[in-house]
Amino acid sequence: MAEQHAIAPHEVGRLARAVLESVGSVVVGKRDALELVLAGILAGGHVLLEDLPGLGKTLTARTFAQALGLDFRRLQFTPDLLPADVTGSFLYDQSKGDFAFRAGPVFTNLLLADEINRTPPKTQSALLEAMQEKQVSVEGVTYRLDPPFHVLATANPIEYEGTYPLPEAQLDRFLIRVSFGYPEQEEEWEVLRRRMARRQEDAHLSPVVDAPTLVAMQTALEAVAVEDSIGRYIVQLTAATREHASVLVGASPRGSLALLLLGRARAAMAGRDFVVPEDIKEVAVPALAHRITLRPEMWLRRVDPSFVVNEVLGSVPAPASGALPTYAGGFPGGDRA
Repeated sequence: MAEQHAIAPHEVGRLARAVLESVGSVVVGKRDALELVLAGILAGGHVLLEDLPGLGKTLTARTFAQALGLDFRRLQFTPDLLPADVTGSFLYDQSKGDFAFRAGPVFTNLLLADEINRTPPKTQSALLEAMQEKQVSVEGVTYRLDPPFHVLATANPIEYEGTYPLPEAQLDRFLIRVSFGYPEQEEEWEVLRRRMARRQEDAHLSPVVDAPTLVAMQTALEAVAVEDSIGRYIVQLTAATREHASVLVGASPRGSLALLLLGRARAAMAGRDFVVPEDIKEVAVPALAHRITLRPEMWLRRVDPSFVVNEVLGSVPAPASGALPTYAGGFPGGDRA
């Protein structure tokens, strides 16, 4: 494609719907979950797909890479995977008589970290710098990762044999955590029907956008206004998770930032250039639940962190103000009633 110019938020919504329609032609049902995954990508973050095996997590990552026109690498995390297998390493080049850097699979646009919790913490931590700083350091040399860069990681429930719990610091790097759940019977039959009609195992999608267009869509989110009452609502929600009786460690300020970024993404996907409280409510559980550490007695009672977030949503009053944000003095249109 030609060099990309600025994209308006309503154009982001049109392109996002086209991407979702394309992905939905392969991944049956689960529209809400697919919208959350796309919101995480548009917000510039990384997505953790946590669910039972066989529910389409890997397929979702691959089809999003195809529909978004991104360079795609898949890395299977195993107990014997080393950090150098993720980042790359220096190898001796006999022809030149010197060491040359061989880039690892992290040098891509969309990295599928498959079954990320089956590898020890040392290798999991190799992704931390790439996810947070968009760079990789190998033997004192730093390499920048070309934008866009996103990690879509799949994880099996920690009760499964051979899994390691992800460190809290790494969980916090994921902007959003999404679960699919089992399909309805009609959806499952549709999976079989499409497989028979396709006459082959793999499904291939034509790109709807490309990498520069995705970057322009992400940049367009900066034009989505967030009024002060919405911003304070975000802070109140996150603060309430720290004060809940069942919580040992609540969501960090990075959780507030996640709500802000995902709320903007949801607004743009709906074709709006402003955030409403419903945008925040829709992303609160997938954005905050994985950032909460429950008290040990709550874990024994099998209380889920999402229960805490839902209680917080019910207790913190949503704003109804229509005032312009204080930082948006240059926004056209004057005051909103």
